[in-house]
Amino acid sequence: MAVPKRKQSKSRRDKRRANYKLSMPAISICPECGAVKQPHRVCLACGTYNGRKVIETANN
Repeated sequence: MAVPKRKQSKSRRDKRRANYKLSMPAISICPECGAVKQPHRVCLACGTYNGRKVIETANN
């Protein structure tokens, strides 16, 4: 098994870990009501998905 010859410094270790971060979630606009929603999910404002009414909402 390969074993490192020298200990990696904290600076080098932290530089590698600096690139691991959260990304912003994707956002799209509902074509029915214009609310902001996640793509490929039911719009929580109007309850439509792919042009069809899928769930009942308090607004409708």
